[in-house]
Amino acid sequence: MLLTNKTALELGKLIRAGEVSCVEAVSEFLDVIKEKEPEINAFITVCEEQELKKKALEVQKGIKTGELTSPLAGVPVAIKDNICTKDVRTTCASKILADFVPAYTATAVRRLEEAGAIVIGKTNMDEFAMGSTTETSFFGAVKNPHDITRVPGGSSGGSAAAVAACEVPAALGSDTGGSIRQPAAYCGVTGMKPTYGTVSRYGLIAYGSSLDQIGPIARDVADCAAILETISGKDKKDSTSLNRTDSDFTSALKTDVSDLKIGIPSEYFEEGIEADIKGNVLAAAESFRAMGARTEFFELGLTKYAVPAYYIIASAEASSNLSRFDGVKYGYRTKDYKDLHQMYKKTRSEGFGAEVKRRIMLGTFVLSSGYYDAYYMKALRTKALIKQSFDKAFEKYDIILGPAAPGPAPKLGSSLSDPLKMYLADIYTVSANLAGLPAVSLPCGKDSEGLPVGMMLTGNRFNDKAVIRAAYAYEQARD
Repeated sequence: MLLTNKTALELGKLIRAGEVSCVEAVSEFLDVIKEKEPEINAFITVCEEQELKKKALEVQKGIKTGELTSPLAGVPVAIKDNICTKDVRTTCASKILADFVPAYTATAVRRLEEAGAIVIGKTNMDEFAMGSTTETSFFGAVKNPHDITRVPGGSSGGSAAAVAACEVPAALGSDTGGSIRQPAAYCGVTGMKPTYGTVSRYGLIAYGSSLDQIGPIARDVADCAAILETISGKDKKDSTSLNRTDSDFTSALKTDVSDLKIGIPSEYFEEGIEADIKGNVLAAAESFRAMGARTEFFELGLTKYAVPAYYIIASAEASSNLSRFDGVKYGYRTKDYKDLHQMYKKTRSEGFGAEVKRRIMLGTFVLSSGYYDAYYMKALRTKALIKQSFDKAFEKYDIILGPAAPGPAPKLGSSLSDPLKMYLADIYTVSANLAGLPAVSLPCGKDSEGLPVGMMLTGNRFNDKAVIRAAYAYEQARD
């Protein structure tokens, strides 16, 4: 039986029924990883085989005794390498943390493990989640499984590529400005960013604390809903986490969307979007109409200000968050220095890559005296206005439909030479982070070269279920 083509829920069902053992599942996925990794490079660390099989036997026992009843029990999963895992190194794809092994496990990962999921390894990413292509990694670029001459997107490109290459059925990523949804679109898989605070950020090495959110990447919407249901919930270790009473996300897996009103921002389809992307996303809108949903174009407003506001705020928070990496407490330390100040300077110069340095410098600049009001405070005010524009839209619409990216996955090397172009590719995704909204990216077709095209469905805060329901209905109708 070929297990690597199964979704996480399909595989979990086979394991619970006794048709497949946990060890067999782990072994088959490890074999695929060994075969494909030299080309794809989706993983930074793959857990030791004997330890994985030992864990699989423990999970199998728990399933047999009835202790583990989760639909994810026995399912191998991958974790983005900026989410801490005890006794398994967590590098953030950076030289400065290349040998860092955490003493604790992130809450989201712990909840997966408590449900019986088996962490098979840590996935490659843009260094400290700063990038949109997964080319800034100290451990080398990740390739898109659909075309290895192209990027998988970023910063969760390793997680998306691992799922697309059938190396794992599902993975966790983190989303600061589209880092789950954009790579999911480029790799032809499904990725969801929940409402800010739905999933604990404890154990997530921060890029932009007010924007970061952990979420699932999987083969379909049902898997994403099941994973999100498992990892969500209040956490006393994260003061921004929410005590939600509506986290039964799998209950939203319904196909009736006749009561939904879907808004389509007209400015998303004006300039900058490629014809194949536009055609596929508008065809998806037509599918919703055929299912009975009402669709309507409208002016969202402030779209052109989202990217500059996002990069100012995110870089400012990154400048603060990354100040702890100085060579004193943990991580890389330069070997040649004369005094403490030089040790700080050389450690950070040698340990951080070019894109991380660029964003630290930008963040430090906008927070500096004389520029704080001109840039940072103005960006915060813009963030509030963007949130208000979405609030106004959601007075009329249940869901906002648009593209996940303006084009298909770019060629390797084409984005790093033009960072501004790379930043502008986030135009459709960053607003959900600025406003704290739930959003999902899922496949809606292919372009003329056979590359995946992803559409994005965005909901109001705490209305994650509406997003899941709309995505699931479309997915079922398309299948």
